[in-house]
Amino acid sequence: MGTKKNFVLDTNVILHDYHCLRNFEENDIYLPIAVIEELDKFKKGNEQINFNAREFIRELDSITDDNLFTKGASIGPGLGKLFIMANHIESPRVYQAFSANKPDHQILAAVDHLVNTYPKRKTVLVTKDINLRMKARSIGLLCEDYINDKVINVDVFDKMHETFENIDPALIDRIYSSKEGLEINEFDFRSLFQPNDCFILKSDRNSVLARYNPFTHTVQRIHKTRHYGIEPRNAEQSFAFEVLNDPEIKLVAITGKAGTGKTLLALASALGKLTDYKQILLARPIVSLSNKDIGFLPGSVLEKVSPFMQPLFDNLNVIKHQFAANSTEVKRIEDMQKNEQLIIEALAFIRGRSLSETYCIIDEAQNLTPHEVKTIITRAGEGTKIVFTGDIQQIDHPYLDSQSNGLVYMIDRMRGQDIFAHVNLLKGERSQLSELVSNLM
Repeated sequence: MGTKKNFVLDTNVILHDYHCLRNFEENDIYLPIAVIEELDKFKKGNEQINFNAREFIRELDSITDDNLFTKGASIGPGLGKLFIMANHIESPRVYQAFSANKPDHQILAAVDHLVNTYPKRKTVLVTKDINLRMKARSIGLLCEDYINDKVINVDVFDKMHETFENIDPALIDRIYSSKEGLEINEFDFRSLFQPNDCFILKSDRNSVLARYNPFTHTVQRIHKTRHYGIEPRNAEQSFAFEVLNDPEIKLVAITGKAGTGKTLLALASALGKLTDYKQILLARPIVSLSNKDIGFLPGSVLEKVSPFMQPLFDNLNVIKHQFAANSTEVKRIEDMQKNEQLIIEALAFIRGRSLSETYCIIDEAQNLTPHEVKTIITRAGEGTKIVFTGDIQQIDHPYLDSQSNGLVYMIDRMRGQDIFAHVNLLKGERSQLSELVSNLM
């Protein structure tokens, strides 16, 4: 146990994780009144942050200790105390540097007050707001990001698939000839395999795309197959189709930069597996522009969200264009949309549902918090498969980064589970121009 500290929480930490009070061990937690006032503004609404605000306020309400505003209220066994700083605090150091009377500056004043009140104890501001951390550092206050759900190792998103060389060519020949695959015990490097890992085995005369199947404990050949007019153009896309089409794998993550085919592959796979599911659901989070909610946009609810959903319709059109306009495949897709077997909508509209026998594709998942991803997955009923796609370098959420977003958090926590698979796509296939710009700019 280290020296006890004081932590002052910013509003965005609570909106990110409403269970945050229990993640500071024996240290004391302080909430400036400005944070409570900001939470009040987020109580109404159907987004995850609104839910988080309401849940946190309920948790505060359950703490009936009168010492909450004076001596502090116990958070729980082995944990510190919670204080609410109800009074406006004067801080010459803060208000000389930042004259505007803003909630951020009131929070900084609270930190400065605690520094002066407890000079022998470290006081740290915890915020996901980079600008507020810069302001704190500029006047000598300690600050840090909320790192409870940050993933340390994100190197996996920069790596290509594993390639094992100098394999016995006879072993590769046997993989080609065997429908069931080869027992995992035949591979000396089997300890390197995680469930559903996809890789290339190479010898001096042949090679094969393969996958470790944890359900049969075998290494199986991956076939390059076409699905609803879409054919894989590289090894990683073949890997993606392999795990997307396996009904035993219930949760899939497909990551990669723009143009690598993440959403297109998932949609093509879903259309090819419709007989196994009652419905295909495509959804993506709405990341509002200029900090404005969709309520500022004109039109009905459907008209408001339509521009945000257009990339999903674009992928659907790519698949349609693989066939003649009057083909059976195109007619089937159109009928599925009419009969609501194929639904494209904003992610906010699927919260609260129970998803049974559904092939669910969540696009742009890098803009979700870990709690949002957990909420979506826990909606999965029997016979449901959930696919998350995203590019961790294209995060539009103001308080998420490549280490703290829900997509990488899920991949980090689920790695090694038999029903989970992750494929990282590196090579862009949209066009030569798209790939060149993606690499150079």
